[in-house]
Amino acid sequence: MAPHTDRTDRPLPKDERAEHRMLDVGSTRLHLAEYGGTGTPLLMLHGFPQHWYAWHKVAGQLSDGYRLLSPDLRGFGWSPITRRGYDMDSLAEDALALLDTLGLERVGLVGHDWGAHLGFRLCLRAPERFTGYLALNMTHPWPRHRAVLPNLWRLWYTAFVEYPVLGRAVLRHWPGFTRFLLRHQVADPAAAWTQAEIAEYAAATAHSAPAVQSLFWQYVLHDIPALVRGTARRQRLTVPTLLLGGERDNVVVPSMLAGAERYADELRVRLVPAAGHHLPQERPEEVAEAIRELFAPFAEEV
Repeated sequence: MAPHTDRTDRPLPKDERAEHRMLDVGSTRLHLAEYGGTGTPLLMLHGFPQHWYAWHKVAGQLSDGYRLLSPDLRGFGWSPITRRGYDMDSLAEDALALLDTLGLERVGLVGHDWGAHLGFRLCLRAPERFTGYLALNMTHPWPRHRAVLPNLWRLWYTAFVEYPVLGRAVLRHWPGFTRFLLRHQVADPAAAWTQAEIAEYAAATAHSAPAVQSLFWQYVLHDIPALVRGTARRQRLTVPTLLLGGERDNVVVPSMLAGAERYADELRVRLVPAAGHHLPQERPEEVAEAIRELFAPFAEEV
């Protein structure tokens, strides 16, 4: 098992509905928060700068019948930091190994932000493991250059995160940077976040700085060259997918969500009015409704 830093002494955000455990998963250990012990299992993958608690509002909108599996990605939240393993293929191996550890052959998949990027990788790599996919606030693997290039400036903040020395220093010692991103990336900060939530994610990001920086850097090294080469054009998305975006998302703008239909068997795109980049936080009702819409037909299969 890879060396890791134990951070289990950090207090967890209070949510009496969630049960927590640490699991040995492949080459690492992952912290798992679970809502509901029975029902249709859904693997919920969080984004940056969050962890398992990103799903607490959505969980509150879902009645009995769903088992929400909300792991902290490697090095995030309460999952130990490892020296390596932050490229998408390694994170996909973590997710599949987690399903194996839990004895789950097939589940529904929900991802937000980086978790949604990972979700697409999982669907292309192991489509037989997923009944459907709900992707939130993330472009698909076949972006149109004419939509992406004019909007690259919106990713300015990644320059402060991805570089090995600078990124770790900013994330660890400048919590105001994380707080700014959380407020800047939603349509209505006062309605979206509590002060406690912002403080929690800023503190968590400081603890996870090596993992966060490594995740962004691996994207630069591997994913961007693959996008330029058009590697994904040789692959087809066979998992039924709903891509949900915010009408006022200032990171992944609506124009970046179109253009994947030719590479997918069943892909729909929908915009949530007056919402930004954090749909699980800003519009948990719409996210929960999309979950019921997409996964109810599979309740008897999993």
